[in-house]
Amino acid sequence: MSSATEIYKPKHHIRVITATSLFDGHDASINIFRRILQSTGTEVIHLGHNRSVQEIVDAAVEEDAQGLAVSSYQGGHMEFFKYLVDLLEEKNSSHIKVFGGGGGVIVPEEIKELEDHGVAKIYSPEDGAKRGLQGIINNMVELMDFPRAKDKEDDFNLDKLNPDNKLLMANLITTMEYGKEKENGHLKRLNTELEKIIADRKVPVIGITGTGGSGKSSLTDEFIQRILHDQPDLYLAIISSDPSRRKTGGALLGDRIRMNAIGSPRVYMRSLATRRSHIEIPDALPDAIKVVQAAGYDLVIAETAGIGQGDSHIIDLVDLSIYVMTSEFGAASQLEKIDMLDFADIIVVNKYEKRGGEDAVRDVRKQVQRNLNQFTKQPEEMLVFGTIASKFNDDGVTAFYHAVLDTIAEKTGIRLTSNLPRPEKKISGSKTIIIPPERTRYLAEISDTVRSYHQQTQKQADVLRHAWHLKETVKSFEGETQEFISRLKEEVDKTEEKLGKETTSLIEQWEDLKTKYNKDELVYEVRGQEIRLPLYSESLSHQKIPKVSLPAFKDPGEIYRWMRRDNFPGYFPFTAGVFPLKRVGEDPTRMFAGEGDPAKTNRRFKLLSADYEAKRLSTAFDSVTLYGYDPERRPDIYGKIGNSGVSICTLDDVKVLYDGFDLCAPNTSVSMTINGPAPIMLAMFLNTAIDQQVDKYIAENEKKPSKKTYEKIRTTVLSNVRGTIQADILKEDQGQNTCIFSIEFALKMMGDIQDFFIDNDVRNFYSVSISGYHIAEAGANPISQLAFTLANGFTYVEYYLSRGMPLDSFCPNLSFFFSNGMDPEYTV
Repeated sequence: MSSATEIYKPKHHIRVITATSLFDGHDASINIFRRILQSTGTEVIHLGHNRSVQEIVDAAVEEDAQGLAVSSYQGGHMEFFKYLVDLLEEKNSSHIKVFGGGGGVIVPEEIKELEDHGVAKIYSPEDGAKRGLQGIINNMVELMDFPRAKDKEDDFNLDKLNPDNKLLMANLITTMEYGKEKENGHLKRLNTELEKIIADRKVPVIGITGTGGSGKSSLTDEFIQRILHDQPDLYLAIISSDPSRRKTGGALLGDRIRMNAIGSPRVYMRSLATRRSHIEIPDALPDAIKVVQAAGYDLVIAETAGIGQGDSHIIDLVDLSIYVMTSEFGAASQLEKIDMLDFADIIVVNKYEKRGGEDAVRDVRKQVQRNLNQFTKQPEEMLVFGTIASKFNDDGVTAFYHAVLDTIAEKTGIRLTSNLPRPEKKISGSKTIIIPPERTRYLAEISDTVRSYHQQTQKQADVLRHAWHLKETVKSFEGETQEFISRLKEEVDKTEEKLGKETTSLIEQWEDLKTKYNKDELVYEVRGQEIRLPLYSESLSHQKIPKVSLPAFKDPGEIYRWMRRDNFPGYFPFTAGVFPLKRVGEDPTRMFAGEGDPAKTNRRFKLLSADYEAKRLSTAFDSVTLYGYDPERRPDIYGKIGNSGVSICTLDDVKVLYDGFDLCAPNTSVSMTINGPAPIMLAMFLNTAIDQQVDKYIAENEKKPSKKTYEKIRTTVLSNVRGTIQADILKEDQGQNTCIFSIEFALKMMGDIQDFFIDNDVRNFYSVSISGYHIAEAGANPISQLAFTLANGFTYVEYYLSRGMPLDSFCPNLSFFFSNGMDPEYTV
């Protein structure tokens, strides 16, 4: 279908949940689909990647959605989608349409079986070719285009309204939205009933507003986490708002993706679209607040869409107002224009770790002091907090949490006693800094250095060429007057004075290296061992073909430029490779395996390596393992166990996986494609290698090793074991999404591993495989793949240097992994 497919115009407000399936980080396609859904006029509640059936169903019920769309590329789709349909039925929500897709992963027979089970539609590559993307979206939207609002007051039994009946609560909010929009009188009758229910009960309402991108949702999530832990009997409702697009009427309701603490049955969350432009509060927000208050919730949080300097409408609807901002407000005079600084009870400068955070808190405190005319108090006494909501257990957020409880008590008389320690200050006490402030320009410095390097190369090459031309001129004029020859030689000397020592040294090396590479054998040393390798291979016609073909330059300027840009293999800048020659005696082989249980994968490894002296075992793990989960019988987990990788959850599993292979043999290496839980998997692998050698010692000596002998075995294993752990967490954050810890914590673990490698002389194992391959999988072209990968690599280098590791001690443990293809850039 052509790109000019007419866009379907929905008759009703359609709400749809989008996500990837559990343990699936391939979110490129679902992001494309949710964008087209949004531009087709639907309100999209996007959950992101790696979402369980329970999370998706809970969101669909609470959001009163007409449909949900899930991409599944990691296998286990049969169990996942069937469980999804069954759980919706269990929640009395079979009206919610289920859509899915997984490219060629879901085959036609499986599609039919899933649709027979109740899935509305699984879209195949054939559907994409036939309908086009907009055609698929049109089909989805048309199937979801039915009303959810009730037309009659009698359709609701408000006696059943309670925190356990989230379907009723969600549908009641939808009906209130519809009634507000149509002004049909239905809303007034419902409001009267709700007001009767909440008349004798005070339920505090917290309003959170602020600029777009200030971290309102992340701060809200941290508050929720603390209050659920601190108040075990409290029921909490969150109503968040996002703007509707004026052109299409669609909306991205993205706050739920930030909420990690709302899985509790004591929490209800509803996302609302403003359904009008230029306002931060939906018309139905006051009615939605009444619904959750009437349902029995003890506290309500209302979060607005991002606002500008002059917006402060939220204060009329709440008991306590919170304004969230960042340090990026411009000059201090801009603070005088922000309306909420006059009205907010609490002000939060989030992302306090960013440059200018401390100055921003100081300026905001002074502005609030002026606004409130409280000059008898110190600026530090103002309720202005510096927080890092993205940081685990941030003390600035905890101080903010205590201030919220205090203000609720002051304004409503409802006291919530906290058991959390109260921080002394109103700002975050520590900042997690990956790259020191003075080194933040490290990538720019590298770019400048490379450009300067090439400019210097060109300048020195020009000087060399000029000197060469003069020398050749001297030769041509031999026999002429001595005065003329002397003047030419003086000019040669003056020109050569402009050459650097490194330039002269390189030119001198050229003849020696050329002679070395024109011999029959290349002789070099590795760790004190002499290596002899032939420099020629012989064709079927008995022609000697050089393994390294040298340029036939005579111009020293060109020779110098070549040595600076390309050079011989094994020489800086290593364009031709880091080793003098490729390995001989072993073809590059990747013995890749991973399917089912450890024993099955072990048999596969043995089959792949049976005819080879070298054992190059490359291990693929199933998605359950990649996300650091244990296998379970729950259908959305069970279907993925051992699917597209081996299932590993214990040390014994690793021992079975590599049983029969000497992990310390010089011709054995093991690579493990795992990132999020890489430190744990690496620890299990190293312990497996150590235990293997201990078992070997016991078998040979018929006794257990002494403590001293064990330490000797351990030391020997760590210095000899060969392999690679992928462990590239920056790449995961950018492309693959198997991040199970925060980036800061994951990087700290990477640094801890490298420290361990240095302390224990782990020389033959790569602590990270800096991967461009997966960045390319996520959509990068060859150039952007290289850019991201090198940037990630240099970031690791800067981080390790900031931890005090010597450069030469960790660089040998870094490896790179790039993709290849037909693009011409790959041949450069």
